Amino acid sequence: MAPRLSPVTGRYVTIDVMGDECKVFFLENGQGQPLVCQHTAGCHNHQWRGLLEDEEITENYRVLAYDLVRHGKSDPPKNKEWWKEEYQLTADYYVAFITAFCDALELENPIFMGSSFGGNVALQLAWRHPERFGGVIPVEAADYAPGFYLDWWHHPHANAAQVCASGVWDLMAPQSPEEDRWATWFYYTQGSEAFKGDLYFYSVDHDLRGKLDQIDGEKCPVVMLTGDYDYLTTPEDGRRTAEQIRGAEFIEMNDIGHFPMSENHDLFRRYLLQALQIIASKTGTGSTAADGARRGAQDGGEGRAGAASATTASGAQVGEQDKGLVDKIKDKLT
Repeated sequence: MAPRLSPVTGRYVTIDVMGDECKVFFLENGQGQPLVCQHTAGCHNHQWRGLLEDEEITENYRVLAYDLVRHGKSDPPKNKEWWKEEYQLTADYYVAFITAFCDALELENPIFMGSSFGGNVALQLAWRHPERFGGVIPVEAADYAPGFYLDWWHHPHANAAQVCASGVWDLMAPQSPEEDRWATWFYYTQGSEAFKGDLYFYSVDHDLRGKLDQIDGEKCPVVMLTGDYDYLTTPEDGRRTAEQIRGAEFIEMNDIGHFPMSENHDLFRRYLLQALQIIASKTGTGSTAADGARRGAQDGGEGRAGAASATTASGAQVGEQDKGLVDKIKDKLT
């Protein structure tokens, strides 16, 4: 019997990030325009397992999903006594890591996609380095997401692995396949050490309020995707953010939550193909990738028609997301 080998391959690359020597693990598959994927806080690249083996997408895009330093198979920096300091991920370091990774692999015109705190850094990249990327897809993202950098993520009276994993459960849509929801839960039992430090970026250091109008969505296309079951960064948060970015687009994803790529890839891919098609049309990406994305979006129309709401951003009212974790849970339950 022939072995059932996956086409996905894993490798390490060593990069310099603000003086830190980081040996970074990444998975990849496919050919064409690079599509660089960032996992959610406290997790690792296996969240993108469905995308990495999606033949329709990898036919036209080189999908790369890395483990951020201190996550998954990417160790803490090799050249420092990292255990002597508290881990607090900053926007400067996060952006430097991503650009160093792309530069080390000599990726040309990559599209960057991240979810949750990865979606927030996608906005940072569009603001700081629009010339480096062929577009960004912020998933479950917003300009500001306060209230989640909490001491009890690391507390001697709490089992951090269980707390982190259980905390993600009701952020997923009940319609998502049970086996995929449990897989997402399982991933989060493995990454609790970095979770709080990641949330320092998510809720403290990331704040683009008053700066979104400096992002040029025509120069670096921005297509935001938010699930309607996400009550951390709600569709209202995503839409409000997109409306303040010149040329940005927003798509609300129905029947999916805060971890769309791992909780229900089959549904998520339909919206992703739509986003890729929008970016291809804005940038004049090579015909192979553009045609592939267009065909995929058309083929994925069943279940998407009438479900996705794409809006071009213009003339927005500026809002402020000022609800923390407790307030959002209360709103969800009432």
